[in-house]
Amino acid sequence: MTTTILLVGHGSRNQAGNDEILEFQRQWQARHPEWRIELCYIELADVLLPEGLRRAAQNSDKVIVVPLIISAAGHVKMEIPEHIEEARALNPKVEFVYAPHLGSNETLLEILKKQLNAMLKTLAMPDPKTTGVIILGRGSSDRVANGELAKLARWLFEATEHELVDIAFTGITHPRLETAVQRQARLGMTQIAILPYYLFTGLLIERIARQVQRLQTQYPQIAIACGNYFGFDPGVFELLDRRVEDAADPNSPKMLECDGCQYREQAAHQHHHHH
Repeated sequence: MTTTILLVGHGSRNQAGNDEILEFQRQWQARHPEWRIELCYIELADVLLPEGLRRAAQNSDKVIVVPLIISAAGHVKMEIPEHIEEARALNPKVEFVYAPHLGSNETLLEILKKQLNAMLKTLAMPDPKTTGVIILGRGSSDRVANGELAKLARWLFEATEHELVDIAFTGITHPRLETAVQRQARLGMTQIAILPYYLFTGLLIERIARQVQRLQTQYPQIAIACGNYFGFDPGVFELLDRRVEDAADPNSPKMLECDGCQYREQAAHQHHHHH
């Protein structure tokens, strides 16, 4: 039986971000030379999802679709499943299995803790009681996706001695980074560690760097450190390994990311009604 793993990256207007996803695929393939791993993107890059699914289905009995995406919003819940359904119709002899997105879990918590410890070293190991933490995510119109960030913030709070662990977003929803820093400054934090909740570089990572530079100028009395995106952390590779192993196990339940989800059913109903 021939199985193809289709890694689905988001895609970025910043070519460096797309190049990093390609390098991630190469590194993951090198870890598993016996696997066949192909890559496509949702938008803003080559190859896009329909073409990626078509290529993966060629000479395959099974295609495991693995989203290299950190939060489950519209792309994960709606767009990818719709394209998989189209691919199933075009390739009735091929089994398509949709693995879950990366999500919020112990693995990503460990990565955040590592990032935080690295930043505390750059801040000369200050007192955690006076060092605020801000987990900075992309932001979504999907409350569940935003809630994943809030869950990880709570877990990080319980795993550390920091009295203030906030979340902020770079767009779409609130609070934004500047508001979170203002709040922590008012509450007496003398250091702030910012943890980007991102996988790869891109325009938003560049924007965050400019924002942090400006905030440091606005709050010269506060030492502000900003961490790196997750990208090539071994934990991300290990998490994807488990996604593939679960998807390949015939005894594990096979559900699409949002099968049975009220949000998806409502949207499907509206879509059909509209047409």
